[in-house]
Amino acid sequence: MSLTWLFTFLFMIQQITPQAGLEITREGKPISTINREDYAVGNPSQFILDTKKYNELLNHLEKQLSVIPKNAKLDQHGNIIPEQVGLSVNRQAFTESFYSFFFVQNKSTLEIPMYPVYPKVDSELLSDIRSIRIGRYITSFNPRNKKRSHNIQLAVEAINNHVVFPGETFSFNAVVGKRTTEKGYEKAKVIVRGEYAEDIGGGICQVSSTLFNAVDNAGLKIVQRFSHSRHVPYIPPGRDATVSWYGPDFEFKNMYNQPILIQARTLGNLLVIKLYSSEVIEYKPKKVPFPAL
Repeated sequence: MSLTWLFTFLFMIQQITPQAGLEITREGKPISTINREDYAVGNPSQFILDTKKYNELLNHLEKQLSVIPKNAKLDQHGNIIPEQVGLSVNRQAFTESFYSFFFVQNKSTLEIPMYPVYPKVDSELLSDIRSIRIGRYITSFNPRNKKRSHNIQLAVEAINNHVVFPGETFSFNAVVGKRTTEKGYEKAKVIVRGEYAEDIGGGICQVSSTLFNAVDNAGLKIVQRFSHSRHVPYIPPGRDATVSWYGPDFEFKNMYNQPILIQARTLGNLLVIKLYSSEVIEYKPKKVPFPAL
């Protein structure tokens, strides 16, 4: 039996009595005031909690007050930017206090209970997994093609500093996300069924292709990889990895015993992707063909 119906059963015969609203606070500062009657349903002379309205309240507070944790990362000079601990509403503790207000009427103020949410990558871990390079790949692009270069830069920023833990599968589409104009992506040349066309996000396949070769160079397990329907000039034949939001993805799995750190950047006309890990990693590198730069 859920807590909601347990309290309903125990207090079903009690009647709603007028009461001041409940003031909800965060660090002592009021953020909302609610009335008990607004969360009651059924017979007006009895009180049953409107669970739908209560869950809406809880979800609203969670959205308003939660802080997403941020992983530690490396800046462009290789310095560690420390992690940031997040915060989330302690839903169970809040519910217990809210029930005390709603059913027992012995509360007029409710301080929202929060708990810390720690990031997956802290400074200590990052310092360890930046120790040795286990894979790399470099391709070149035309920086005078502004729109395509811009799309490449956005995708590079999306995968840079991403950490793939042992047993995890990396999905290019999941990490980079949908390529939209709202995210800043522009129309540039793409290949569709063997023909050139213009579409949002044109150029990001060079990022996925460069990443594929860096991953293959590190000997990681390729889960999903598809080539374009025609040759692309920035990489040796058969070494590309096409991606599309509603189509193919590039995925690889970290089968090693240590996390893998992706470092991606552009330097002039070069797209450089390197993979790093801990000194104690047990890996088997693989030779891959490099393009003429």
